[in-house]
Order: sequence, then structure tokens, then C-alpha cells
Amino acid sequence: MNKRWLSILMGMLTVLFLAACSSSDNGTSETKKANAKSDEPLVMVWYPNESGSEMAPSRDAFGAIFEKATGRKVEHKLTTDYAIAIESIANGNAHIAFMGAQGYIEAKDKSKDVEPLVVPSGESGTLDDAVYYSWLAVPKDKAEQYQKNDQYTLDTTEGKTISFVSASSTSGFKVPTSSIISHFSNKNLTEEALMEGNEVYPEVLFGDSHQGSAVNMLMERSDIAAFCDTCVEAYVELVEGKASTPGAVYKVKDNAAAPFNTLTGKEFVLIQVTPVLNAPFVVNTSVLSEEDIKTLKDLLISDETTNNKSIFVPKDSGDSGLFYRAADERFLEVEDAWFNPIRELSK
Repeated sequence: MNKRWLSILMGMLTVLFLAACSSSDNGTSETKKANAKSDEPLVMVWYPNESGSEMAPSRDAFGAIFEKATGRKVEHKLTTDYAIAIESIANGNAHIAFMGAQGYIEAKDKSKDVEPLVVPSGESGTLDDAVYYSWLAVPKDKAEQYQKNDQYTLDTTEGKTISFVSASSTSGFKVPTSSIISHFSNKNLTEEALMEGNEVYPEVLFGDSHQGSAVNMLMERSDIAAFCDTCVEAYVELVEGKASTPGAVYKVKDNAAAPFNTLTGKEFVLIQVTPVLNAPFVVNTSVLSEEDIKTLKDLLISDETTNNKSIFVPKDSGDSGLFYRAADERFLEVEDAWFNPIRELSK
């Protein structure tokens, strides 16, 4: 008899346990569904590079078109740290983000709900040339130190101080450290070693943004700096050579905004240039409905957005913007696999 009642009791507990699990799962799904259909603000998180006051017009332009498309007020979440932006989109505290390929990969690793939405194309209007450039730069008056046989080479950087952007930056860390590790293969360097003083670079700094890394070099806190072309093009201008090629000379514009406003006229030279896959807009699918995601994607790839001069600022206008249009630039759909070349850098 005791065994029979024990069996019945265990059976009842099993049913209750399964019911509780089912209830818990449904609650989670319902919570996500409720969040996805919420009429609360659409939260967009920005990296430090795009969080400055000079980028407010570009942020506002995106806010305006997103609000019009979804009927939801847009709230801009500005950051001073890459990790905050990555965590915000991964945990669903933000609905949409603009971030580099490496940041997207890190967010995707944290949450399967993070998906790429679109990337800006190249001048061809296709993904074939959808790249920007990772730079290693030095002050112009020191540039000759970095040449060997009239060619710029990483050999000459050994023993120098270097500034990166953030360990989560694609063009400001992932790509340049990959080439450094490859070049100094006999040193057995790792990404982890390059996050602090090491055998090649006794002192390593982080600027926390591309602008901050460039400023470290221009103020001679570091000898060399890694940063990308698109994040500083509003502050600097080409004065000698071909754009984004080794040996090109750039100068800080006379009307440059902070943090370059005290560095006007300062010049630097590129000693290494590497193409990088364009940065995506990404969404967290657990807090956005399929309808909203489709609406946002359709809006971004539309001719209306392509021709919006507040989104794609005419290249020759002299105005600052997040994206520029010199030819046929536009936003294009992109799949997760497109970012695999950046994933491969970690293997």
C-alpha cells in the first residue's frame, strides 16, 4: 500500500513539475511577445564613436525615420564603452544597434536572438565593395622612423607605444592585432597579450573610441594608433597622397569638433591600411515583433532612405554625417554568414 501511494505521489509531483515548466516557458514566451508588441520607446544603442554631440543630427535622422515607420518614439542610448552597447543589445535592453562586425559577433555569442539587419553598401551599391578601412597612423614628423627601404613596415613599430580603440572593436583592435600577430609570428603574440604591455609593445593604451585612439597618437600619449577612416572623416582631411593608402597624410580640420578641437592643424601619416567588412545595424528578435523587424528592414533598404540626405550625406557637401553618398551607396540586407571572415580572425 505504501509503495502504491508513493507511486501515485511521485506521479502527481511529476505532473505538477511539468505543468510548472510549461507555465514558466509560456510565461517567458508571453513576456517576450508582450515586449515585442510593446508601445514603449524603441531603444537604439550607439557605440562611443557615434555618441558624440557632433553625431546628434545623424542619430536624430535615424530616430525620425524609425519613429515614422513603427509609430514608436525612439530613445537613443548613448555609451562610453563598447561593452555596454554589446550587452544592451544582447540582453534585450535595446531593440536595435549600430555596431562593428566584431561587436555583432560578440553580441550574437551572448544571445541567439541578435540578428543582423542591414549593412551599408560600397560605392557600387553592392556588397562587393562594402568595406571601410582600419588604419595604423603616426604623427607626420615621426613618420620616417617607420620606414625601411622607403617602405612602411611593422618591423619599425617594435618597442613603441600603441593605442587601440577597444578589445571589442573590429577595425580598432581585431583587424590590426591580427596583422600584428601574423607579422611577428616568431614572438608568439596573442590577442590577450596585446591588451597590455607585451614583448613587442611595452605599453598599450585604449582610447575607448576611434576618436579617442587617434587623439592618443596626436597628443603623443602613444607613438602609434589604430582607428578607422569612417569614424574620423568628419574631423580630418586628406592633404597628401591617395586616401586610405600607406603614406597618405591627413590633417585635423580647422573647424574640427571635440575631441579634436584643440588639435587643429595636426598632421598624421598612415603606415598600414587594411579593408574591413562594413558595420551592421542589428536587432534583438526577442523584443521586436517580426512585423517591426520587417518594417525596419524594408525602410532601410528603400529608395526613400537611400535618397535621404540626412541619412546619406552627399560626399561633396562638406556636412558631417554617419554615412556618405559619393555614388550608389545604400543599405543592403545581410546574413550572419557574411561576417564569417571576421570570426575566422579568432581561430
